[in-house]
Formats: sequence, C-alpha cells, structure tokens
Amino acid sequence: MSRAGRAGELNLPSAVPADDAGAARLGYFEHSAGPLVSLVFVAPLILIYELGTRGGAPAASGATPQHVIAFSLLQEFFAMFGATGKGLPALAVAGILLAWHVARHDRWGVRWTALMGMAVEGSCLSLPLLALSVALAHLLRLLPLAASHAAHSALGSGRIPTDDLLLLCLGAGIYEELVFRLIGLTILTLLVKDLLQVPRRPATLLVVLSSAVLFAGYHYLGSEVFRWRTFAFRTLAGIYFGVLFLTRGFGVTAATHAAYDILVLLVLS
Repeated sequence: MSRAGRAGELNLPSAVPADDAGAARLGYFEHSAGPLVSLVFVAPLILIYELGTRGGAPAASGATPQHVIAFSLLQEFFAMFGATGKGLPALAVAGILLAWHVARHDRWGVRWTALMGMAVEGSCLSLPLLALSVALAHLLRLLPLAASHAAHSALGSGRIPTDDLLLLCLGAGIYEELVFRLIGLTILTLLVKDLLQVPRRPATLLVVLSSAVLFAGYHYLGSEVFRWRTFAFRTLAGIYFGVLFLTRGFGVTAATHAAYDILVLLVLS
C-alpha cells in the first residue's frame, strides 16, 4: 500500500491532521473510517475466526472447519513465494492497514466509542442489502443470497454446523473485503487511473464496477453453479460494498458484509 495516497484520490477518507488539535476536531465518521481504527475494530473478529478455524477437533459433522475461498486464495498467493504460515492472511490485514495508516500520517489514537458506533453502523447498513436480497429472492424465487457462498450452499443440507457457518460469515466480511476492496480497488485504481490516465470520476465508476464483477464471479470458484440472476445480485452487492469502502473505510464495510451474511443465515434458518 505504498501508493495509499493514490487510493485516497478515489474519495477514500482523507489523511488525518498530524497535530493533536486537528485530530481532536475529527467527527465520528472521519475518525471511524481511518485504517488504524478499522484494524482495531476487526482484530477481535480476526482472532475469533482464526481460533475457530484452527486444526483442533473436527466439526460435529466429522469435517474439519472450512475457510472462505478468499482466505484460501491468500494462502495460495503467499505459498507462491514460499510462505506457508496459516496466519499470513491475518497478518496481511494488519500489515496493509498499518502501512496505510502510516502513509496517511494519521494520529496514533482510537476512540473506543467509535468502535461501538461502527458495530451499530455496520449492522444498520446491512439492512438495505438484506431488503434487496429478500425482495429479489421473492421475485426470482431464490433463497436470499449470502456473500459467503460456502455458507449459502450448505444451509439447506445442514452439512456445516451453525457455529462454523457463523465463522464463515465473519471470514467473508474480513477476507473478501480485503481481497476485493482494500487490495482490489487499490490495484484497479493504479491500472485505470494512473496507467490508463482515465479521469477521476469515470475511473471511480469503472474501478468500483470492475471490482464488483470480480467479486460476483469469485462466488462460483467453488461448487455453486453459475446463474445470471445470482451473479447480477452479487454484482449489485459488490457495488454497494465498494461505495461503502470508499466512503466509510474498511472496518465499517467488513462489519456490514459480515452482518449481512449473518442476517441471511438467521433468515434462512
């Protein structure tokens, strides 16, 4: 993320003033969108996911705990360079957010009230997407779609225990947002805006749409059969998450993604 300043040109939250007086004037929305606050917010979620998916005892179904595909893709990426540690995806989240924080010259401080606000905000922001999913599901006679496709495909069969499904929902919120928003939007910005010299506004639209299409297509890397209707909804969901990331930062977007998947899990169960 050495080019974090470039990503800021796509309406990411601006750099925080280095002096304490300037930082003290920050409102909730600007403060909570910062990468350091996002890291502190998602750290407990990462810990729960990591502990829940470690080797340990097999699940009740006799299967070992599953990972979201984005997590596995990150592991495969690191393995290409000879790094095989199970905790590398989690370290990637921390490393990228810390590098972004330093590049922005943000103040080293987190208001704990902001963390509670982010949890509430993420839960509330998941409701419009849930409403869209339920409406389309009723119209198209589909099940409401979880962004965690492993969870969605297993709900009807009961092959994965509920506890493991909740872990998959948390993992989808963290690692899919890492791959498709935090990393994906940055790389696409470098290609579209910096390399191809596309003006800022068209570049923003193109980058968000491209990331959303990749996000939708990613869901069919597993066993799920491709359908245009589910692909279209997931593209809309990807656009929604992309806009959230550009306006509210990584932490709120990850919370919204995870909360949406959990709500779908509750609706379907």
